[in-house]
Amino acid sequence: MRDAAINIRALPEQRDLIDRAATLLGKNRSDFMLEAACDKAQAVVLDQVFFNLDAAKFQQFTAMLDAPPLQNLGLERLMAVAPPWGAVKA
Repeated sequence: MRDAAINIRALPEQRDLIDRAATLLGKNRSDFMLEAACDKAQAVVLDQVFFNLDAAKFQQFTAMLDAPPLQNLGLERLMAVAPPWGAVKA
């Protein structure tokens, strides 16, 4: 059962457009808006964790991941600094 309310304000023409689209799909406004919002939210989340590469780009990407890291003097200096709270014991 859905019991979490989501309230938004819209212009009358926006509401009318949403209602028209919902009717065309045989849905009510709430179901249409919830489905559309969830579709968009899922796309945004997936965009942060999934990307598509062709075979050549994927091979180049995995080669970069598998290659040993380049020397980074700045990072080495930073990692050599003792933390203010003392040495970290592993």
